[in-house]
Amino acid sequence: MIRIAIVDDHAMVRAGLRQFFSDQIDFNVVAEAANGREALEIVRKGEVDVILLDISMPGQSGVDALSAIRARAPDLPVLILSGFPEAHYATTLLRHGASGYLNKDCDPEEIVKAIRTVCRGRKYITAGVAEQLAEGLGGGGDKPPHEYLSKRELQVFLRLARGETIGHMAQSMSLSVKTLSTYRTRVMHKLKLESNSDLTYYALKNGLIQ
Repeated sequence: MIRIAIVDDHAMVRAGLRQFFSDQIDFNVVAEAANGREALEIVRKGEVDVILLDISMPGQSGVDALSAIRARAPDLPVLILSGFPEAHYATTLLRHGASGYLNKDCDPEEIVKAIRTVCRGRKYITAGVAEQLAEGLGGGGDKPPHEYLSKRELQVFLRLARGETIGHMAQSMSLSVKTLSTYRTRVMHKLKLESNSDLTYYALKNGLIQ
């Protein structure tokens, strides 16, 4: 039996997935969460085999949650189920520890297949993502600048793009203002931007925030 935790801030999405999974004889939804903080509580209990995680949530985003889950339980499969197209996030999050990435518009049967795949210790990669990865391995220089950010730089970038202040980030991420200012400087340099409003515009233009 595969024990599943669904992490999504929309109750209707969680209910729909739970209902669909009830038809799978080897699936058991044992936990649900509406944000990253609740997801970490589930991980701490250690009673799940896979986490199905949305990346667009209030408070601690799915990107932050993925990083925290990886630090706490590096071997726990985390399958991203997102409203954002694969092209925007998939390869970046796979590099940062996700076990797979699916768009919410995918066929429900593909979610079932993906869960079973990642629970066997394998990555679940769609044909579209495989093509993106192959292009990257081919040495093509067409990757957008944000794909070259480190995991922590990506977290800081997305928080800044959503309007979060350095001071608030320092508290919620348990990092010093000086450290976060250094990350901000690195992000600005890598993305060739000059202000927080530039960061927000970049994120909106590239479909990284809504």
